[in-house]
Amino acid sequence: MFSSIWKEHKGFGKQIFLLAKNELIKTYKGAIIGPFWAVVKPAFTIFVYWFAFNTIRSGKEIKVYFGPHESFKVAFFTFMFIGIIPWFFIQDSILQGTKTLRSNRQFITKVKFPVSTILTYTGISRLYVHMMLMSVMYVFVLIAIGPSWYNLQFFFYCPLMFFFFLFLSWSTAPMAAFSKDFESLVVSVMAGIFWLSGIMYDSYNPKVFGEVGKYFMLANPVNFFVNGYRNAFLYHRGFWVYKTELVIFLAEFAVIAVIGAFNYNRLRKALPDVL
Repeated sequence: MFSSIWKEHKGFGKQIFLLAKNELIKTYKGAIIGPFWAVVKPAFTIFVYWFAFNTIRSGKEIKVYFGPHESFKVAFFTFMFIGIIPWFFIQDSILQGTKTLRSNRQFITKVKFPVSTILTYTGISRLYVHMMLMSVMYVFVLIAIGPSWYNLQFFFYCPLMFFFFLFLSWSTAPMAAFSKDFESLVVSVMAGIFWLSGIMYDSYNPKVFGEVGKYFMLANPVNFFVNGYRNAFLYHRGFWVYKTELVIFLAEFAVIAVIGAFNYNRLRKALPDVL
């Protein structure tokens, strides 16, 4: 299953990165500040969420739990800011990844082009945007919290996040190409995914979902990355501390990769006719 996708990528390394750069330019073409919109738009979203939650919350801090007898308080803005940065990448990866093949149909119907590389180079263009946001966030972390060796875990979480949602797009993009209803369904569930992930609250808090809900949160890959970034930049805790969560995620990672490769290979040949 994976060999056919690998063959499509083989020899296209330079083209993929060039197309990723062109995709970024195309996205912000005509805008006066260009790619800086990639920072301005999320900044406005962060301000709105912070203002809304800071208004309805009784305090400016949030209690974070690591266990029944271990907790401490952190500034809510810092908690939210670090957690929402991976969400911007995840959201774009799911939404734009689902629409990618339909948006780039000219490569499929008019040009003989390896289709899986379209998903890769568009994913890399979103990764460029993520790195811009990460740079801003890390400057804030250095000022507000200070550096730590745990920050290096970014190089563990970020590649995992990129490949997880790339593998997911191997399934969602071909399915959306066959049905606009599927694309609409994905758009509809995004708000639910946001509020069911620990972006605005501490998902380790036993009072949030209780014992049963705790296992649902452990199986939520978005929650895994949000907490992963907080472990690296805010909590200063290693990913190896949460063994159950890590094992569950790695199992999901393998399943998503296999299903993605299967669906892509199953639907690939019919894409030109559908589009």
